[in-house]
Amino acid sequence: MSKELPYIVPSPQSEVDETFASYQTTHQFYHEVHTRSEFERHCQWYSTTAAQNRRDLEKMRGELNIMQWFCRR
Repeated sequence: MSKELPYIVPSPQSEVDETFASYQTTHQFYHEVHTRSEFERHCQWYSTTAAQNRRDLEKMRGELNIMQWFCRR
């Protein structure tokens, strides 16, 4: 019966540690790349939105203020 079952030979501990360390480093690297790209995307969105808001504010300052007619104090 023992000839039918394959032998399971555990890998040496140093090989397992090295493989896990390599995986962990790769995982951390891709996580950092993803985090930085998301931050860059957010900064780009924020910059675009702020520029649009500044243009809208300048446009509103040039328009006639109708509410001032109703709220004279």
